[in-house]
Amino acid sequence: MKSRIILFSAVSAVSLFATGALAQSKTPPAAGAAVEELVVTGSRAAPVSRLETLAPVDVVTAQSLQKRGSTELAAALAATVPSLDFPRPSNTDGTDSVRPLTLRGQGPDETLVLINGVRAHTSALVNLNGSVGRGSAAVDLNTIPEIAIDRIEVLRDGASAIYGSDAIAGVINIGLREADHGGGATATYGEYVTSPKFFNAGTRNLTDGATTTVEGWQGFKLGADGFLTVSAEYRNQDPTNRSDLDPRFTPKVIDSRFGDGSVQESTLYFNAGKPLGDGWEAKLWGGGQLRHSETAATFRAANDATQNIPSVYPNGYLPLINTHSNDFSIGGALKGEIAGWKSNFSVDYGWNNLKYGVEHTLNPSLGPTSPHSFYAGQMTYDQTVGNADFSRDFEIGTAGPLNVAFGLEARDEQFKIGAGEPGSYERGAVAPTLALGSRGFSGFTPDNVVDKSRTNVGAYIALEDKITSWFTGSAAVRQEHYSDFGDATSGKLAGRVDVTSEFAFRGSAESGFRAPSLQQEYFTSTSILFINGIPFDTGTFPSTSPTGKALGGQPLSPEKSKNYSLGLVYHHDRLELTIDAYQIDINNKIVLSETLTGSATGAPGSDALAIFNLLQPFGASAARFFLNGVNTRTQGIDYSLSYRLPTDQFGDFNFLASANTNDIKITKTPATPAQILPIPMSLFARQNILRYEDGTPPYKVTLQTDWSKGPWGGTLRSTFYGDVLSPGTALDGSQDVHTGQRSLWDLEARYTFPRDVTFAVGADNLFDAYPRQVPPSLNTTGAAPFTSFSPFGFDGRFVYGRLSIQW
Repeated sequence: MKSRIILFSAVSAVSLFATGALAQSKTPPAAGAAVEELVVTGSRAAPVSRLETLAPVDVVTAQSLQKRGSTELAAALAATVPSLDFPRPSNTDGTDSVRPLTLRGQGPDETLVLINGVRAHTSALVNLNGSVGRGSAAVDLNTIPEIAIDRIEVLRDGASAIYGSDAIAGVINIGLREADHGGGATATYGEYVTSPKFFNAGTRNLTDGATTTVEGWQGFKLGADGFLTVSAEYRNQDPTNRSDLDPRFTPKVIDSRFGDGSVQESTLYFNAGKPLGDGWEAKLWGGGQLRHSETAATFRAANDATQNIPSVYPNGYLPLINTHSNDFSIGGALKGEIAGWKSNFSVDYGWNNLKYGVEHTLNPSLGPTSPHSFYAGQMTYDQTVGNADFSRDFEIGTAGPLNVAFGLEARDEQFKIGAGEPGSYERGAVAPTLALGSRGFSGFTPDNVVDKSRTNVGAYIALEDKITSWFTGSAAVRQEHYSDFGDATSGKLAGRVDVTSEFAFRGSAESGFRAPSLQQEYFTSTSILFINGIPFDTGTFPSTSPTGKALGGQPLSPEKSKNYSLGLVYHHDRLELTIDAYQIDINNKIVLSETLTGSATGAPGSDALAIFNLLQPFGASAARFFLNGVNTRTQGIDYSLSYRLPTDQFGDFNFLASANTNDIKITKTPATPAQILPIPMSLFARQNILRYEDGTPPYKVTLQTDWSKGPWGGTLRSTFYGDVLSPGTALDGSQDVHTGQRSLWDLEARYTFPRDVTFAVGADNLFDAYPRQVPPSLNTTGAAPFTSFSPFGFDGRFVYGRLSIQW
C-alpha cells in the first residue's frame, strides 16, 4: 500500500503539472523566479537558498501556516511538513494540554527548537501516560502565536555537532516577524460539524469545539533605522466529546468526555532590532503566554466503592483536570565584527510553570466530607542559555572561500516540583485501605518535592568550503560538559556535488547525542494507575532514588546517535524536486520503564512477590523509572515536488506533492538485572515497543494546490496517512487497535476586498474522516471509541471563517 500511495502522489503531481501546462497562455512565461528563501539553519557559513543547502531544509512561511482553520502552530506545521506529526491524545492528564510534536518518528525531545536561532526552553511537563512521546519533555510549540512568525525553517538532519543536545531528528528554527511599519489583524471562528457513527449510539450529528481566535501585529520604528514588532493573540476553545454510550448502565448514557479540552490562552510576543553603528546591531525578543485548559479524566461509576461515595455522587462523577500553564521567554543578541570575524553574542531566558487542579472529584479515603476540588501541585522548568559565535571567510585558493566558525555555549537549567494541598494526596483515616489522593489526578506529595539544577558548557568548530566548482564540503565537531553526567562529543561531515547548475547530490554523516533532561532525571510522583482495570498506588521515581536503585536503576547517561543521509536536488524553471533518504541509529535511548507491580500474595519465588518485598519499604505497590538501554534504527525517505504555474486566463497555480516514508525498529531493550528478580523481566516490553515502532504513520503524503486570480484565491490540500497501531496489553495482539489508512481533504476559498481586507471560508477534514473505531469488546465503558494514536485526531470536520486586514 505504501508504494501505491507514493506512486499516486507522483502521478497526481505530474497530472497537475500537465493540466496546468495545457491551460497556460501562448505567451512564453518569464524565466522561473529565483528561490528567495535564504536558509540560516544548519550552517554557520553565509546563508544560501534552500535548494543549495548541504542538508534538506523546509521553509514554511507565515502565509502557508494560515491557509487552514486550526490556529495552533504545531497543528498547522504538521499539516505543512510531511515528516512532522502532531497527534491529539485525550485522557492522558497533562499531555492533553501540552501535546508533543514528532519529526521523522523520533521522540518529541529529539528535535531541537530554536527561536531567532537561539535554543528555546522546554515545557515543565513530562509525558507519562500511554501516548506518542511517552517519557519525553519537549518544547510546547503552541506557546508561540502564528501571527508573530515570519517563517520557520525545518532542518531534517542531525545537527548535534552544530547546536548540541536534542538535535538528533532535526531542528525547527522559528524566525519572528521583523517590521518597522504596517500591521494586521485576523479573527477566526470555527467549530466541528461532524457526524461520527458509533457502535452503541449509532450516527450522531455533533456541533462542538467552537474556537475563536483574535490576533494582530503592529510594526513600529525605533528611531530612524530600528524596528519593533509587537504581536498578540487570544484564543478560546470549547471542548469536544467523542465518547460513545456507556453500555454498563440502564438507561445508556454518555458519561465520559473524550476529545479536546477547553482552552483559554492569551499570548504576547515582540521582536526588536536597532543598528548601533560601526556594523553592530542589537536585537531583543520575547513573549509570554497564559493558558488555562480543562480536560476530563475517566468517569467514576456510582457503584465503584474504590472511587466513589454514593451519598456524594449518587450517579457517579467525571473528574476535570485544570492545567494552568504560564510561559515566558526573553532573549537578546549583539551582532557585529571583531578583527574581521563576524561575531554574534546572545543570551536567552525561558520559564514554564504548570499548576494542576482537579474539580468535580473527591478523595474517598476522607469520607463524605471530602472536598470536591483540590490544588494538586505544580512543576516549573527554567533555562538560561548564552552563546558566543564567530565566523570568517578565508581565501585559500579553492573555488569558494573557506568559512571557519567556532563558538561557545553555556546553559543553566532548573526543575522544580511543588506539593499539592494535603487532601489531594493523603490517605485519610475514614477509609485507610483505599488508594490515596484525589481521583482523576492525585496531587504531588511532600516526598515528591524537587528542586534540582545543572549547568553545561559546549564548544564547537565548523569548516565549510566550496572546494571545487562542483563540490562543497563541511565538517564540524562539538564537545560538551554537563555538571551531572560528564562529557559528550559529536561530529559531522556533509557534502554536496553539483552535477549541473540544476542537478545536485547531497549527503551527510553525523554522530550526535541527547542529554537526559532534568525532568527525566528527577521527576517523581505517586498516583493511581489503572493496570488492566485494577487501580495501583504507583510511584514514578528517579532512577537514582532508593526505590529506583532497588529495581536496578542507574544514573542516566546521554543517548548517542548516528545519522546518515543521501539525497538529490533538481530544479528547472518553475519545477523543484528533492528526495532525501536517511537512517537514524540511536543507542542507549532514555525511556520510561514498564510498571513493575508487586503482590503480597504472589507465589514464593515469583517476580510479583519479589517486587512487593522490594517496594514495601517505600510504600508503593507498583513503580516505574527512567532508564537507558533501548537501541533503535529508523530508515526513511522524504520527497518534495513543486511547480509554479502562472497563466493569463486562469490565474496562478502553485502545485506541491510531498511525502515521508518512515520505518522504525527497536533492536535492543533492557531487562532487570539477574540479581534483582528471580526471573529477569523486560523493562521495555511489547506494548511500549510497538508504540514506538508503529505509533506514528509509516507514510504520510500531502498534495496541495494554491490558486490565485485577482482578488480570488483558494487552497486544496489532501493528506494521506498510513495505518498506525495502538497496541493493547495482550501479548497475542488481540487487544491491538489499528487506525486504518485514511485520507483527509482541506479546502479554503479566499476573497480580498479593497484596503487589503480578506475573507476566507473553509473546512479542515472536509469529508469528515475518522480513524477506525475501537471494538466494543475493548471499550466496555464507551469512553474512548477512538485511539489517541490517530495522527490526525478524532474530532471530524472543522468548518471555519476568517477575516483579516493588513495596513
